Amino acid sequence: MALNAWSEGGTGMAIEAELKAVVRDPEHVLTQLEEQYGAGRAEVYRDTYYDAPDGSLMGADRELRIRTVHAPDDTRTVLTYKGARVDEASGSKWEAETRVEDSEAVHEIIRGIGFTSRIQFEKRCRNYAFERDGRQCLATLVRVPELDATFIEVETAEATPDGLGAALDTVRAVLVDLGIGEDDLTTELYTDAVAAART
Repeated sequence: MALNAWSEGGTGMAIEAELKAVVRDPEHVLTQLEEQYGAGRAEVYRDTYYDAPDGSLMGADRELRIRTVHAPDDTRTVLTYKGARVDEASGSKWEAETRVEDSEAVHEIIRGIGFTSRIQFEKRCRNYAFERDGRQCLATLVRVPELDATFIEVETAEATPDGLGAALDTVRAVLVDLGIGEDDLTTELYTDAVAAART
């Protein structure tokens, strides 16, 4: 999720420089997050991923998602488009995201122009926003009820491919501080993992 869209408003296209890892010791990582970044923000994401009828959008490694976020003090919906990966090792992608006022209307619009709902699922998240190396960062501890695992996502935004390496260095440093190693990293998409679990 684009960082400024996570707070308020929308954003132009930027690279979501992100690493995702399986968490072997969730209690330890949660303690580290709380000690380093303060109390997290508990939110439930309800995601719907859309595709062209022939599967060509996801087939080209692109994503079109409507996410409704349920937080303790508000509910909001965001529309997100992600391009194909610009870095295979991390799975980082170009992303554009904006908040929408009417969740039902945006679903109707997406369906009306010919896209179909491909998969829906829920993520239970705890978010931590902070600054590192002069960058706005977001760490998210994630549980997906259908998957028998806990994940950590750490991301920051980068405007150009040339800066992606430095952005990912910052993200890796955050993960190291949390006790997450390179062997824990994964590029498997939640959409693929949930689809596999359902079959």
